[in-house]
Amino acid sequence: MLEYIPYGKTGYFTQLVTDFLEECQQIRPFYKYSPTRPDFSAAIAAREQFNTPRAALVQALTAQYSGLNTSKQVQDNISSLLQPGTFTVCTAHQPNIFTGYLYFVYKILQTIKLAKELKEQYPDRHFVPVYYMGSEDADLDELGSIYIDGKTLTWATDQQGPVGKMEPASLEPLITSVKNALGYAPHAAELIELLQKAYLEHDSIQTATLYLVNELFGRFGLVVLVPDNPALKELYIPVMRDELLNQVSYGIVNDTLAKLPEQYKVQANPREINLFYLEKGLRERIVKQGNEWKVLHTALTFDESSLEKELTEHPEKFSPNVILRGMFQETILPNIAFIGGGGEIAYWLELQQLFEHYKVPYPILLLRNSLLLVDEFSQQRLKKLELQVTDLFQPTEEIVTSFVKKHTNTALVLKDEYEAIEKLYDGLEEKARSIDITLVASVGAERKRALKSIGKLEHKYLKAEKKKFAWQGDQIRQLRSRLFPGNSLQERKENFMPWYAQEGPAFLDRVYEALKPVTDQFIILEE
Repeated sequence: MLEYIPYGKTGYFTQLVTDFLEECQQIRPFYKYSPTRPDFSAAIAAREQFNTPRAALVQALTAQYSGLNTSKQVQDNISSLLQPGTFTVCTAHQPNIFTGYLYFVYKILQTIKLAKELKEQYPDRHFVPVYYMGSEDADLDELGSIYIDGKTLTWATDQQGPVGKMEPASLEPLITSVKNALGYAPHAAELIELLQKAYLEHDSIQTATLYLVNELFGRFGLVVLVPDNPALKELYIPVMRDELLNQVSYGIVNDTLAKLPEQYKVQANPREINLFYLEKGLRERIVKQGNEWKVLHTALTFDESSLEKELTEHPEKFSPNVILRGMFQETILPNIAFIGGGGEIAYWLELQQLFEHYKVPYPILLLRNSLLLVDEFSQQRLKKLELQVTDLFQPTEEIVTSFVKKHTNTALVLKDEYEAIEKLYDGLEEKARSIDITLVASVGAERKRALKSIGKLEHKYLKAEKKKFAWQGDQIRQLRSRLFPGNSLQERKENFMPWYAQEGPAFLDRVYEALKPVTDQFIILEE
């Protein structure tokens, strides 16, 4: 069973996200295409005018997939990228261990479904779903933990630098913890075997993630792109050189930020140089000091000549940060649409002028689907409490209060008493005005005190009545905690594995069917 609720009514999305979906006037100039009625034909036409490096892309992907058991759908999709009538739709995410959050799965399946729907809409074209792996991210605090069975499991490692280059062998104890958490679920054994093959038989997190994602989604034709590749980075040398020598993006993006309405929080501030320097165990910012370029927290320095030599011979050692990453993605892929979360949409809104400067096509931006998975136990509990799933989007104690007020036989809202107080003090105020105008203020003060006293009594009545509904109140709190762990959206906390362990690949199919690639509605999916 499916239900829908507008994003703005969930209480879990920023004003920027809701304004983006509603195409509000103050934010509309910062993106090119409607996010709910996108003009795919225009995006295709714009992409056709750009010289996408298709041969280099296919060569890099072919090398990347060598040695993997690749489905025919993936092979055909990679080969098709050589053709000018093939385009990609793309989502991006870091290589969180064991996929990280539930929404990782949603983003990928939405990308796959959009590609399928576009093929139906444009049968003479071909559309390839792509997962662009942000393997150069160094935020291990976020990428190295998962939440499962009510607990946070964290990878204990002292490795540093890009997470994608880290060695995953020490994840074995964590895989054992996952095995214990999943117990004897029908598909638990095959899932644990998949994790073991991915992380214990590959030499880096990025190759492990490539293997895992290919095993899960290869049957859908998903192509994984690992951009940490010398041949792909070589294609971006002109932009990286301009960034190092002239710091162009800093001024352009700051100009956009100056125009962005103040009510929206800036997601990413540009630096003078928006590139990192990469080596094994190292990912540090590049800064210019006088006539030299320095890699922070290291002894590495370059003059212009040695910097040019390093960039030309080792482009893979230069890593775009959030300001330049999106344009790198759109340079190497024949991409027409990008699917991202609220935070990603926020920083993409800063980049349109930068794309225009470098004459790179700016894609259609689509908000990733958000889902709430409601299991059978939760459905039964909701039915018993006579609650709707949509009721649970309110704060917990508001739900409890509404429940008590609905089911009590006592009038807990002292509406008549408030009206009586107001009427009494209206008369007293009129009398005070006829005696001495200065007494009106005293009457007003007494009115406030009386109304405050009624409010306190109302609160005590409610508190006492809640005790009579203590069991139901506890059930509501437990139910909301189950579906909104840590008072967060389920997808931002939970991992996909407990559901997969129960349902196997059918879980991915069930979510896939529920998704709406272009929508302004939050999806509630009941088991």
